[in-house]
Amino acid sequence: MDPDRRLTLEFRPALDDAGGRKELRDGLSTVMQLGRTLWVANDESSTVERLTLHGDRAADHRQFRVGDFVDLPDPGTDGDAPEIDVEGMATADGWLWLVGSHSLKRCRVDPDASVRKSIRRFARPESQANRCLLARIPIVERDGLPELARKARPRRAQRLPGDAGGNALTRLLREDPHLAPFLGLPGKENGFDVEGLAIAGTRLFLGLRGPVLRGWAVVLELRPAGDGRALALERFEGRKGARVRKHFLQLGGLGVRDLCLDGDDLLVLAGPTMSLDGPVRVLRWREAARGDAACVLPADRLDTVIELAYGMRCDHAEGLALYREDPSSEPALLVVHDSPSQARQVGASGLLADVFELRRR
Repeated sequence: MDPDRRLTLEFRPALDDAGGRKELRDGLSTVMQLGRTLWVANDESSTVERLTLHGDRAADHRQFRVGDFVDLPDPGTDGDAPEIDVEGMATADGWLWLVGSHSLKRCRVDPDASVRKSIRRFARPESQANRCLLARIPIVERDGLPELARKARPRRAQRLPGDAGGNALTRLLREDPHLAPFLGLPGKENGFDVEGLAIAGTRLFLGLRGPVLRGWAVVLELRPAGDGRALALERFEGRKGARVRKHFLQLGGLGVRDLCLDGDDLLVLAGPTMSLDGPVRVLRWREAARGDAACVLPADRLDTVIELAYGMRCDHAEGLALYREDPSSEPALLVVHDSPSQARQVGASGLLADVFELRRR
């Protein structure tokens, strides 16, 4: 389906390099609107980006290094922290929430290396500590715009404790009968891979790109809360309740690529779990925020909102957000893409994002 209109994202050329790995615009993984600003992140950086809305443009690029606000497991050197692989953002009660992919990655094969070296290198999945990040950072207002702060009394930035071996969430999942076998697999190989975040009250939903189990995707539900300087996972249903709820959604073999809350509903951006092109669609999980137990949702309980176009090795929809041109307007759907096609790139550091009318019924 073609978009109803487009929004031009304009990054500062001096910042459009994602730490020298690739341009920011080439790897957007999540998007969120906050007032008259848009927030996006690149999956190979350790920063989040703020753009200010001006009609059909989002410009005045401001960059925030996550390590300036949260003590990262691997801070790197000279302020250049290794990638976080930010895959989800949401805001609630004056906090910006961030989640990394929590996934392993397979070493790339160098086409110029020997066969023996390539085979040996290909056998080594990599674990990167910063990818196991679940954090919240206080939002403050300066000069009429939201920005991040390490402290905003009585609030302070916090993360779920973790290191290169994982964090409190992955340690809980090591004994999980569904997910434990996939923690040691790279994300793009149907391994454990977080790629969506939404918040409803005190409940946080994490969408998993993988694993997909016999065609069923997984959404985790948590109750994170501040515990001194760190986040902790509270139990559901009293002292003996679980700290993680699992929801299973029949997405026809697709995984979750992003989540966003629309009233009491969750909008699910569904796409391939492996390194494949399409299909990609947005589905509605009705009254997800009202549920108080784990659930199993067959395909007929998920409404298709929109079928998204995709390219061959380009234009992969990765980020989904509700978007309002002004506070009184009806929300639309904003979609940003990884690996954008040349037709989507504007000038040296601009990018076209798609806007769709949101049909609720």
